[in-house]
Amino acid sequence: MTAYLIKNVSVVGAAPTDLLIRDGVVAETGAGLTAPDATVVDATGLVALPGLVDLHTHLREPGREDAETVETGSRAAALGGYTAVCAMANTSPVADTAGVVEQVWRLGREAGLVDVQPIGAVTVGLAGEHLAELGAMADSAARVRIFSDDGHCVADPKLMRRALEYVKAFDGIIAQHAEEPRLTEGAQMHEGEVSTRLGLTGWPAVAEEAIIARDVLLAEHVGSRLHVCHVSTAGSVEVLRQAKARGVRVTAEVTPHHLLLTDARAETYDPVFKVNPPLRTETDIAALRAALADGVIDIIATDHAPHAVEDKECEWAYARPGMLGLETALSIAIDVFGGDWDLIAERMSRTPARIAGLDGHGVDPAPGVPANLTLVDPAARRVVEPAELASRSRNTPYARMTLPGRIVATFLRGEPTVLDGKAVK
Repeated sequence: MTAYLIKNVSVVGAAPTDLLIRDGVVAETGAGLTAPDATVVDATGLVALPGLVDLHTHLREPGREDAETVETGSRAAALGGYTAVCAMANTSPVADTAGVVEQVWRLGREAGLVDVQPIGAVTVGLAGEHLAELGAMADSAARVRIFSDDGHCVADPKLMRRALEYVKAFDGIIAQHAEEPRLTEGAQMHEGEVSTRLGLTGWPAVAEEAIIARDVLLAEHVGSRLHVCHVSTAGSVEVLRQAKARGVRVTAEVTPHHLLLTDARAETYDPVFKVNPPLRTETDIAALRAALADGVIDIIATDHAPHAVEDKECEWAYARPGMLGLETALSIAIDVFGGDWDLIAERMSRTPARIAGLDGHGVDPAPGVPANLTLVDPAARRVVEPAELASRSRNTPYARMTLPGRIVATFLRGEPTVLDGKAVK
């Protein structure tokens, strides 16, 4: 295993120092380090962050390898500064058995670019009728601890209660896609002024808020862990704020696109901006940013959702919802929060790693710590070119936008997956 000496790097925004990486861990830190056998990385002007962790990634394999594979998604993640991602269950076949989650886990290990932790389905086939093999997935080699029917709400309150009760036995988490389906039937975008003007069926904010309100009450009653996926409305923030004040065991995420883009993007009828939950309003964005800053929303999660060309380059009504996110998420965080590196590290690495129970991830570089880290050039600016993305898909909402920050290097247990801004393998 090659040793690396990272020179003059700012660890989470602190004064420049050196990091010596040896045998998969940070062996030493301090100014003026030397190591004749180490490969030197000049990190002058760069910031070192604990490797980013994404709790919400769609890798599509098995079943939709035309859109993404575990390998291509892992490469996109590494280029985005990630060292671990949690892969959602809506594959084909659905990840609702020990066999499928173990397949995804093994594919991640074979790719070797990031740690891929599968998320198991809550219900068989994501159909919302019968609980999946939660215990078998938890006991599998993949050791699943988070379960979600993302893309589908667990709408039946009795089934949701049973799921929360079941996972409590091994301190698992139910991650809910909060959408009351009877309120969003035929919905095409956020319900509001823009949808009315465009004549598109609206997706009302209350459809999200009602499910979150119900589920925090269920989690409180059961005493189990609930995670709310892709929070998108100001009303949802207030429900979460009240629940956390009562001590409910609830965590929540927000996506980069919900921190930046509004429903006005639908005026172009470009399906790249169609996403579920939909882009909301400036008022919602302001509430989400404030909630992320004060901890009511715990983390940024990408909801990286690659789609094949035919599923996006079509009429708005027929397009699949979803956007790419892994290779641009950190740039959006920098755009929103500037140089608050401690906040970025907390929301994109430490807290998601803690929620998912990913040992060795989400820990700031220090002696004895596994060398899972990323080096960022905060002064760089880059134009997002879809054709240059590592993902197999091209449905980025940031095409040809100029974004701040550039990932220079990513290390997974001391081995570089990205160097000089390029994937190592």
